[in-house]
Amino acid sequence: MQVHVRYFAVLRERAGRGHSSINVEQGITVGELYLSLFPPTELGVLPVMYAVNQQYVKSDHLLREGDEIGFIPPLGGG
Repeated sequence: MQVHVRYFAVLRERAGRGHSSINVEQGITVGELYLSLFPPTELGVLPVMYAVNQQYVKSDHLLREGDEIGFIPPLGGG
């Protein structure tokens, strides 16, 4: 099935683009998709908030055909 992913802040830089359409297996969660796109490094995993169809969800949220996913990393400011 196909989902649409939006990348924000540092994840946009890591992905090299602001969005993409991705084919994924049925039954994948938003957290599993995140880890497949941004595997842990020696520093661990960058914590993010997950949004599906513009609603915040937990990592175990099951994805469906056509969902729009946003991965939102912590933002710094000053």
